[in-house]
Amino acid sequence: MNMIKLSWKYLIAKPLSTGLNILLLALGLAIITVLILIQDQFENKMTKDAEGIDLVVGAKGSPLQLILSSVYHIDFPTGNIDLKDAMALSKNRLVKNIIPLGLGDNYQGYRIVGTNHDYLDLYSAKFSQGKAWEKPFEVVLGNEVAEKIGLKTGDTFIGSHGIGSSSHEHDAHPYMITGVLAPMGNVLDKLILTSIESVWYTHDEEHDHATHEAPVAKKGFPPTDQDREVTSLLIQYRNPIAAVQLPRFINSKSALQAASPSFEISRLFELLGIGVKLIQGLAIVIIVIAGLGIFIALFNSLKERKYDLAVMRTLGASSWQLFLHIVLEGVILTILGAVVGIAIGHLFLVILVMQNDQGAISTLSAAVFLKEELWILGYAVIVGILASLIPAWNAYQTDIAKQLTKS
Repeated sequence: MNMIKLSWKYLIAKPLSTGLNILLLALGLAIITVLILIQDQFENKMTKDAEGIDLVVGAKGSPLQLILSSVYHIDFPTGNIDLKDAMALSKNRLVKNIIPLGLGDNYQGYRIVGTNHDYLDLYSAKFSQGKAWEKPFEVVLGNEVAEKIGLKTGDTFIGSHGIGSSSHEHDAHPYMITGVLAPMGNVLDKLILTSIESVWYTHDEEHDHATHEAPVAKKGFPPTDQDREVTSLLIQYRNPIAAVQLPRFINSKSALQAASPSFEISRLFELLGIGVKLIQGLAIVIIVIAGLGIFIALFNSLKERKYDLAVMRTLGASSWQLFLHIVLEGVILTILGAVVGIAIGHLFLVILVMQNDQGAISTLSAAVFLKEELWILGYAVIVGILASLIPAWNAYQTDIAKQLTKS
């Protein structure tokens, strides 16, 4: 006698009860699936984007805001810093390399970042088209930017002032695309990169076209006689001692602020962890309720099927087969709930990503399947077994003579 087939037939005989139990369990497991996908990808992405950056220096303000705006480009900058202070810091014996960033403009919501070629080297950037910028107002597009806005090498566009929301266009300074990056799977995919000089000249009231044709600085800071500013600096330490001495020196001896990406992101994960645990707690409560629902459904169903079970015994089924029959019903219910829940979780993430084209969530992928999702399936099976143990034991103790006499 095929117990799996028999258990399935009993479940589909009551589609409403079966469907509600599956849906309730699926909702709890879907929440856990979404949390696992977001947490894993978000942490991996943030770690990858900050790789190679020991310290970020910018204007005084929130250290976390400085990190989010300069490393991940998902917040507003804390302000600008004087170029002279930045150049003085670059001469510090504890600094191995320093990469300046100039922020403040965008095109269709994608940030235009002024920097040098060291920024490309930091992420080992590769080109699918063209090459890096050589002159002011030449730009390189991240792969996602190029795909979303439909531009290629040789095309031009006009940037807008502001980050996230545009106030006015810099129509006097059109940008020309010299290169498009290959897909990198990091922050470069969503950026428009150009030289620091481009950012400066865009905001100059007087336009010196001769200066604008001069080659740009590919490393370090551009030489200039004017009072200029940059938004932030990405620093690499020369030795381990720098991790102790340099942040303290910058924060206490200058008008600048130093923030460690690893420290600030760890603190962010701790803060987010409280909310994640609350949502996980809610999901566990839903799963427990679903387990109780399965228990009640099986228990009530058993009362109606005692005669059927007695007949099965007379046809040769053993007590353990009846026990297995009821357990299989619970396991089938929870496996279906787990599969539906995982599918709902991935579908919800797809919708979430589609609604956040340029935010931090937009870099997440619903096509990723983690080994933790197999644990979800395992937990569901355990819930099914536990929920069906008491009804299964009652089935095991079925008294053939008593049930057949009652009928």
